[in-house]
This record gives sequence, structure tokens and C-alpha cells, in this order.
Amino acid sequence: MAGNRKSERIEPSFQGSRGRDDDDFHVGAADRVVGGGGRKGRGKPPKAERPQRGARARRQSSGGGVFGLVRRLVYWCFVLGLWGAIGVGGLVLYYGARMPSATSWSIPDRPPNVKILAVSGEAIANRGLTGGEALNLENMSPYIPQAVIAIEDRRFYSHFGVDPLGLARAMLTNITTGRMVQGGSTLTQQLAKNMFLSPERTLERKVQEVLLAFWLEHKYSKDQILAMYLNRVFFGSNSYGVEAASRRYFNKSARDVNLGEAALLAGLLKAPSRLSPARDPEAAEARAQVVLGAMREEGFVTDTEIKTAMSQTPARAKSYWSGAQHYAADMVMAQLPGMIGDITEDLIIDTTIDLDLEKKADEAITAIIDKEGAKSNASQAALVSIDGTGAIRALVGGRDYAESQFDRASKAKRQPGSAFKPFVYAAALEAGRSPLSVRNDAPVKIGKWTPENYDQKYRGEVTLSSALANSLNTIAAQLVMEVGPDEVVKLARRLGIESEMQANASIALGTSEVTLVELTAAYAPFMNGGYKATPHIIRRISTADGRVLYENTYDNPPRVLEPNIVSQMNGMMMRVITEGTGKNARIPGWPAAGKSGTTQSFRDALFVGFTSNLTTGVWFGNDDGKSMKKVTGGGLPAKAWSQFMIAAHEGLNPSPLFGTAGGDQPVVEGTEPAPEGDQLFDIISRTLGTDGGNTRDGQSVAAEQTGAVPLDDGLVPPADVGEQRQTGTRRTTLLDVLLGG
Repeated sequence: MAGNRKSERIEPSFQGSRGRDDDDFHVGAADRVVGGGGRKGRGKPPKAERPQRGARARRQSSGGGVFGLVRRLVYWCFVLGLWGAIGVGGLVLYYGARMPSATSWSIPDRPPNVKILAVSGEAIANRGLTGGEALNLENMSPYIPQAVIAIEDRRFYSHFGVDPLGLARAMLTNITTGRMVQGGSTLTQQLAKNMFLSPERTLERKVQEVLLAFWLEHKYSKDQILAMYLNRVFFGSNSYGVEAASRRYFNKSARDVNLGEAALLAGLLKAPSRLSPARDPEAAEARAQVVLGAMREEGFVTDTEIKTAMSQTPARAKSYWSGAQHYAADMVMAQLPGMIGDITEDLIIDTTIDLDLEKKADEAITAIIDKEGAKSNASQAALVSIDGTGAIRALVGGRDYAESQFDRASKAKRQPGSAFKPFVYAAALEAGRSPLSVRNDAPVKIGKWTPENYDQKYRGEVTLSSALANSLNTIAAQLVMEVGPDEVVKLARRLGIESEMQANASIALGTSEVTLVELTAAYAPFMNGGYKATPHIIRRISTADGRVLYENTYDNPPRVLEPNIVSQMNGMMMRVITEGTGKNARIPGWPAAGKSGTTQSFRDALFVGFTSNLTTGVWFGNDDGKSMKKVTGGGLPAKAWSQFMIAAHEGLNPSPLFGTAGGDQPVVEGTEPAPEGDQLFDIISRTLGTDGGNTRDGQSVAAEQTGAVPLDDGLVPPADVGEQRQTGTRRTTLLDVLLGG
């Protein structure tokens, strides 16, 4: 047994020590006694070694305390942070690899803007996807960038595209409130998202947004980034960029925005559609107050400036653009593609519009409708005014652009009624008749058509001049069939009517539909001496750097009427205003001429007339075609025409119409005036009894074209005038012999 004990080896162990169960400590081979076994091998170590063993034990014991816990915490934080960095890096690499190569990154072109200018150079409107031109920071109100930085990105000029502090603050706020209250995106990130990415909220988009923000900060200066942001960001109500928003909400350029307005614009960025002053002005104003407070905290403004801004009247934007000039801007945009094709860059359009005349035209239309529209059942009106070259100086397409953007001046086709008669009479003059030619105002039957005068009265023998002044339908119908409907259509087409016209007897009463713009332009040759006046609103199209793409060529118009015809027509149409159906269109001190028109059942009423400066057409009616309450062209349209023309000619010296002696009677060019011609005209008129009995407009009645029988003296249909049936020999009077009628 003893021998066996000596041969058995026992390993020393400290596992029996209490309080150190976690220290699995074993003696190594170096600690063992070399040589035989026995007690020497198992004896206690020397005393000198005991303190060292105690110190080691104490050190091992301290590793399981507080300091060990801290070390382990630091260790695992480091490990987790490392793995987190690896994971984030992997995500960045993965989503970054899904993006195009950075070498191909470039700022996308800003949608082109079309700046539309009046003749004075003043801006009428901006059109395009942005609705406003791009401005540099130094060109816009300094309050705008200050307000945006204060409320959206206070450390914009100090961060590198991503703001960790701002992101941490936003996360903390959102966690404490339990909902999304703040966003951590910088202005650079917002710009990157708006220019390159979709609005969806995904991890991939957020990673790509950060990468693009780093790229923007590397490639562009802070001022360039801020300018790009302010010129592209959405401000609500279809307004992109500060210039568009300023004009939309304040009707002014971003150059002129004050502190309160800048705060309102900056406040819109949180929720552009919901906070738009066009939708909720109170909410927009409340948000602006928050922005002002942020600006004060950042030191951009003082308490005094804040007090002044808060005392300003809040913006009250209409739900849509307002002002008649927007009808003109729409007309420009409708014509632009046909002139230059697709719009690929910023353009500047010089127009023919006079903003002062535009305002006066709008006021004239609004005043008449507000005063008499309701009782007359007239809900809409339109006006167009052009000069002798055909340049459109004023255009009003309706009573209120904010309510309806449909342009009734250039797009709506309506029957002109008796306003078409000047073309009939001009064709008759070209065929050899004269203002003093006499016709019989009596019941007329042309085939199955029996045109009647408005008052259903007949005056017997009258001169053509008196017939036009009093808008006698029977005489106009006779003249059409004397010269032929085709000839009337040809003359109207020559003067500028482009719409389709039916060459039948009823064209005498204006049954073919036309636009107000083309009808008015067709009157301009009477004003300018016989030259065609092609209506146009665009003078020049150029790029932002001054390169001219288009310039109109209406400075050399063709002659469409002989001077003597113009002179005679002017004398006849002057009588419409002085003694006929257009008395309400008188302009004190100014010679003027024109013609009224009323369609069947009072659906449309027009007055088109001119002075030596302007030709203007006015229309009144209803969009649904309902009848007005006995409104004729000599009523509301003539009143609005007069009101506008008086305002338009204020401060100008009166001048006679072309071919008239002092603005009274016509002087036929190329012929010797008849002895005491004016007196002879008056004497003959009084003898025939044709000066009295002023009537209202003729009522336009649609009719079917009837068969025409060519007789010896030209195209004359079967027609009964009075009690006698017309024959091939036309009745010739002494006046016809004397004056060529």
C-alpha cells in the first residue's frame, strides 16, 4: 500500500478556496518539484513565495468587479460598433453600387421658364413647370435665404451635407413625442432628393440621398447649393421656386419680398399644399410667426423688425392667378410651340400688350358686368384692342381669370350678327355702289327666307349709308345677293376672317361664326387706310442670353382695300355712332366709327369700332348660350367700348379717321369732290327722309341657301322687294347715275 502511495501523483489545486470559484487556476509543470515524489513534491511553497501568490489572487479577484464590467462594456461596444460600421458600410456599398457611376452625376436641367413681357418691359407672367425665373442669391430679397436657413437648416453653412447633431436632435424629439415631428434632412439632402430621387421613404433612398449630398457639397459652394434649392423647391399652388411663389402669392418679384412675406414662404416648406395662403391663409400666417421667431433666435432680425413684420397685413392670395393679363399670357403659350417647337431652355417673350391698356380694359368689362350684368342676364364678356399693324394691345378673355381661364376673345366662336355687315357694304362699294345708292327698305323674300328688321318696320327708299347706320336687314340681304355671297366671303377673307364661312344669303346678317379677335382685326383695314392687320401678340422670342429665335414680320402688310373704299366706309360707319345704333359708343371729342351686332334671341351682343389709334371689339353673352334680356350690341358692349376707349385716349390729341374731312365726311381719294358734297349729301338725305327713325340692331336669323338665278346684271336670286318682284333690270336712281351706284 505504501509503495502504491509513493507511486501515485497528486496534482495541486486551489479549487477548494472559497470566493474564487470562477478562477480555474492550475499549477503548471514548472511549479512542480523535479525528482522523486514524496512530501517534498506536495509540500507548501516557501514563505517568500506566499505574498506573490496573494497579490495575484487579489488581482484576479478585482477582474470580476466594477472595473471588469466597464472593460467588458467598452469591449463589446467596440465590437458592436465595428460590426455596425461594417454593416452600414456594406449597405452603403450595396445601395451605392445600384446608383449610376459618380462620374456621370450632373445637376439635371431646371425646367425651362418662359418670361412674358409687356411692351414696357414689365413682366406679365412666367410660364413653364416652375412658373418663375431662376434668381441668384444676391438678386432675391435677403430675407428669403435667412428665413429658410433659420427654420430648415440652422447649421447649413457649417455641416458637410449631413448634420449629425440635427439628425440626433430630430430623432430624440420624435422618440419623446411618439410621432414624427422633425426631420433630420439638411437643405443639401432635400435638394439631392428633389433633383435625383423619388419621394418614397425607403432605406435605399435615404442612403442614396446622403451619398448625393456629399457629392453636392464637394462639387458646389454653399451659396450655389442654397440658390439651386430656393429656385427648385415646391411652395404649393403649382409654384416651384421663390420667384414663382412670390408672384403667385404676392403678385411681386422675389426681389421685392419683405420680411413677413419671406417668413410666410419659408413656412410653406413644411407642408406646401396644406399651408398655402391660397388654401388656408390663417395657417400660413401662424407658421410664418414661427419662422420669425426662429430668425430672431438665429440673430437674423431684431425685435423691432419682428414687430413691424407681425403688424403687416397677412397675404390673401386668390385660389388662382388673377388679372386679365393672364389671358394674354395663355395666348402666348398657345402660339409658342408653333413658332419655335419644343421649349428646351429659358425664354424671354416680348409681346405687344400694353399693361396700362390691359388694366383699363379689365376695369371697363368688370364695371359694366357688375353694374348691369345681373339684371340683363349677361354673365360674361370679352374685349380685344389692336393697333393699325394688328398688334394686340389689350386682351380680356372673360370677367375673372381666377374663376374661368377660358379665353372668349380668341377661342370662342360666335355669330357676329350685324357686326358682319361692313364687309357686305364694302363688297357692294367695290362692285360700284356708293354710300348714296338707294335701295327699298321693304319686305324681302329670297327663296324661302324673309329677313326682317329688328323693329319689324320699313322705311321705304333709303341710302346705303342710312341703311348701315340703322342696321337694316332687308338692305344688307339685297346687297349680298346683288354682289354675290361668294364675293362677300372673299372680301371678308381678304380682310382677315379665317374661320369657315357659308357663302349663302344669310351671311348678310352674320350667321357664320368667328372669333372676336379675327373680327376685330378685320375692321383694322378701315382704320389704317386699307392694309391687312394680321393679329399678333408676340413681337420677339429670345433666349436668356439674348439670342433671338423669332421676330415677327408684320411691318409690310399687303393692301386689301382701295383708299376710296376705306374712305366711304369710314364715313358710313361714323354715322352708326353719331346717329345710328351705336350712340352709346360715342367718345367726346374723338371721331370714331364702328358697327353693332346682335344675334338671334339676344344670345350674343357685340360692338366693334375704331378711332385713328385703336380698333376694339367687345362681346357680351353667356357661356351656356342662354339669351340675355334684350341686350343688343348698341347696349352693354357699346357702353363698355366707350368706357375703355375714353380711358385709352386720355391725354391724346384727337385726329380724324382715314379719308374723312376733319372727321366728319369721307373724302374719296383719286376723284374730285362733288360741289358742296357734304351739303348735297345732307340735302338728298333729308329729301329722301332717311336721316330719322333711328333703330336698334338687326336680329340675325339663320337661313338656308336658296337657289340663285343669274340675270343680266349679275347674281340676283328670286326675290320680292315690297310689292314688286325683282327682274333682270336693276332699278337705277338719279343718285346711282350721279354717284356710280
